[in-house]
Amino acid sequence: MAKKLFLLALLLGAGLARADHVTDPDGFTRPLEHLQFNPGLDQREFERSSFDALNVYDPLESWNRRVYHFNYRFDEWVFLPAVRGYRYVTPGFVRSGVSNFFSNLGDVPNLLNSLLQFKGKRSMEITSRLLFNTTFGVLGLWDPATRMGLPKHSEDFGQTLGFYGMPSGPYLMLPVLGPSNLRDTGGLVVDYVADYGINFLDVPETSSNHPEISVLRAVDKRHTTNFRYGQTNSPFEYEKIRYVYNEARKLQIAE
Repeated sequence: MAKKLFLLALLLGAGLARADHVTDPDGFTRPLEHLQFNPGLDQREFERSSFDALNVYDPLESWNRRVYHFNYRFDEWVFLPAVRGYRYVTPGFVRSGVSNFFSNLGDVPNLLNSLLQFKGKRSMEITSRLLFNTTFGVLGLWDPATRMGLPKHSEDFGQTLGFYGMPSGPYLMLPVLGPSNLRDTGGLVVDYVADYGINFLDVPETSSNHPEISVLRAVDKRHTTNFRYGQTNSPFEYEKIRYVYNEARKLQIAE
């Protein structure tokens, strides 16, 4: 018995000795043990110093922050209750059909901007989506194009302007619509005019006489958007949204 205990003690000692010399994949031995942190640097100060380095041109920051807080409350008190009510009174297949219908309408400006950017393959895919979803999908209520392997694309005139080298300009927080910049705000206006001018399936013109269609489109858009104000659980959410939007637009223009 004593011999067994002695052998067990030796094995444990050998294991501890090896544990003291465990080498990390990067070649360092327990590097975190030697790091010294400033005890006065709390999480908020760390985030502040981090986001100070993520410069985004925002000369209207004071105004943009006011709009951001307005959007926060509007979302909390108006938009999200409307979305919850919409989800409560409509079955899932109805919500899916509404989302597919408006998504099909959105492929019209997608196609125009894709053509303006000389994206041949993408333009053909969007054209095919429009044809299949409008016909076999019964005006877009169903989405057979996705099942056929035709991916959904998103192109807007702000991306088109960026494609031709127009700078983004100052960052803007738009009421209700959310983050944008001067270039993309102008692009929104052009896309709206083009959408109304083409009047695909007579929806844009009909919406002017039936504002409930526009309301439904806005509620559906919020329903399909996963972002929620406050979900970052950070006092620097404004900076995070601004930076992520700015970088995301760069990637969308470059693709």
